Amino acid sequence: MNSKSPTRASEIAATFALFEIGSTSLFLIGGEVRQDAWLSMLIAGVAGLMLLLIHLTLHRIEPQLDLFQIIQRYTGKFIGGLISLGFIGYFTLEASRNLRDIAEVTILTLLPGTPLWSVILIIVLVVTNTVRYGPETLFLMCIVLFPVIVIGYFVILILLAATGLLQFHFMLPILEHGWTPVFKAAIPGILSFPFGQVVVFLVFYPMAATRRGMNKLILLTYCGISLFLILFNQINILVLGPVLATNSSLPLLQAVQLIQMSEVLERIDPLFTLILFLSLGVKLATFLNAAVIGISRVIGIKHKPSSALIGVSTYFLAFMSPTYTEFIKVGREIAVKYWWPIFQILLPVLLLIVMIIRKQRKKGIN
Repeated sequence: MNSKSPTRASEIAATFALFEIGSTSLFLIGGEVRQDAWLSMLIAGVAGLMLLLIHLTLHRIEPQLDLFQIIQRYTGKFIGGLISLGFIGYFTLEASRNLRDIAEVTILTLLPGTPLWSVILIIVLVVTNTVRYGPETLFLMCIVLFPVIVIGYFVILILLAATGLLQFHFMLPILEHGWTPVFKAAIPGILSFPFGQVVVFLVFYPMAATRRGMNKLILLTYCGISLFLILFNQINILVLGPVLATNSSLPLLQAVQLIQMSEVLERIDPLFTLILFLSLGVKLATFLNAAVIGISRVIGIKHKPSSALIGVSTYFLAFMSPTYTEFIKVGREIAVKYWWPIFQILLPVLLLIVMIIRKQRKKGIN
């Protein structure tokens, strides 16, 4: 699929940033280590940076090819097709989980009592309609949304600080149970979500009109957003305390609901809900676009029919878990520890090894 208009590296970086924010603020990441969650996130963030360097090395070796094209070139049509189908399935499953997140939050905060199926249907129709116009539409939308979402989060941070809700004693004692549980929480769990999910951008890097400085921009964006996520994840603990934050279903929303400034602000949670919906929508659209491009590459179906196919698949996959509690459990205890690392870590590393070996053999022949 050829780009309809030149895509700037800044557009991909903005999409990258909003994708990483995505659903991360919805949960308390690393809650099992309580007040040491920031240490687990920091360790996972550094590991994620190493993983991102592997992804960018894949792109640097074949800058004209996306993930699916690289896989098929270096592993052959049959094996490459199977691996590509695996990535399409992974992206579609991730999209279905984001779809379920948006629907559950919508019902909880805005439309209590509304049937889940109807909310999911409306969301998938709206997002799929955007996806059928291609990733360029997503990139342009993210350029507009980026300042809105980032400013919104910093407004929330300033208000939390101004109202005296941040209690830094909740961070103590540090390393109460040593480093072992901190590392166990970080890898592979937190590495997989949210940091490892950026493997999806191997589909989009080749779309940049100019590649000069893009890798540096992506790395800077990753570092900045990682610190941003660590900060806001720890805010849950600083406001609610480690016990309440760990047991809360939507800890940051609960923290934001505590903001009260007499005769100025009574409720700020609609702002958080708005930016949360926008961030989740970007993440959902990103995974859907990647899956649609994969279908086009592997099976040869055109972009718009592929959008409909992936949209329908995502809709039904969103109902795999009968309850939201089970949905969260499957994601945290199974998917991020056993399923997703295959696509985020194992396959990219193996692919890089194969690419290096084949490049070396080709040089030896020449």
